[in-house]
Amino acid sequence: MDLNDLYRDVIVDHNRSPRNFRQIEPPRREADGFNPLCGDKLHVYLRISDDRIEDAAFEGSGCAISVASASMMTEFLKGKTEAEALDLFERMHELLTGEEADLDELASLGKLAALSGVRQYPTRVKCASLCWHTMKSALASGDAVSTE
Repeated sequence: MDLNDLYRDVIVDHNRSPRNFRQIEPPRREADGFNPLCGDKLHVYLRISDDRIEDAAFEGSGCAISVASASMMTEFLKGKTEAEALDLFERMHELLTGEEADLDELASLGKLAALSGVRQYPTRVKCASLCWHTMKSALASGDAVSTE
């Protein structure tokens, strides 16, 4: 199986069966995200205790890449500190918008590496990054985020 096929399969799986697609009861941090270009709307929820993300979830609607990215993000964030989550935001931003990622970086991201192919489609980068910007906002202020 081709690596691109594997990545495509991961995205399709997370879109068809999104993980953590639900609310988190208060107390929680949360933020809204909106991509006016394609209409993606997400609401990200984080439960944080002692600087660790105990739970992460999302709700909303969007294209396959947007939903898959949010699903994978919520799985990956659980157990991370706020600083680790912000570092992960920077790494994902680089993965989606930067030059070709090296193999060690891709391996360290696990299933999140499936999103690396989005870089080839500039109009889809905002779809994949919406949840990450929304998560960052939830950590900081809870303000709404738009990819406009």
